[in-house]
Amino acid sequence: MKIRAAEKQKIEEYARSLLDAARGEGRAPLDVQQLRHAVKFSPEVLEVLARMKDERDLPLLEQVYGDLKTLLDSEDETVTVDVTTAVRMNAKLRQEVREKCEKDFGAPVFLVEHVEPKIMGGIILEAKGRRRDASIRAQLVNIRKTLSSSFMGGDE
Repeated sequence: MKIRAAEKQKIEEYARSLLDAARGEGRAPLDVQQLRHAVKFSPEVLEVLARMKDERDLPLLEQVYGDLKTLLDSEDETVTVDVTTAVRMNAKLRQEVREKCEKDFGAPVFLVEHVEPKIMGGIILEAKGRRRDASIRAQLVNIRKTLSSSFMGGDE
């Protein structure tokens, strides 16, 4: 796609505005991944965000997200399950997790996968306000608590 000189100038102005705004708010360097995700936003999402900004309601964004998820979950029988693992799941494990979750929820499941090396291994599942943490990190924390309360009655 060939970009005209006027469009090039406009693009650079927008890019510089974003960078200047981030620097002005002490957020430099700017997280350019945010913009990469923003290009996927529908016009309706951008319109709501603009309205929230105008009304100084951006701090409510997390709660709006939560309410939206609740509304979607109540209208759609598909259950969204956040799955966190230390490494990417292969196709076999993904299918096993999906089948187990579908059996547990009695509904179709949509998996949203996250990779978080800090959990060391195992899996964390979150859906419908419930969390199941079967990570190695959580197991080690539980072992430490058990041992510290068994010996000398404290955290020593």
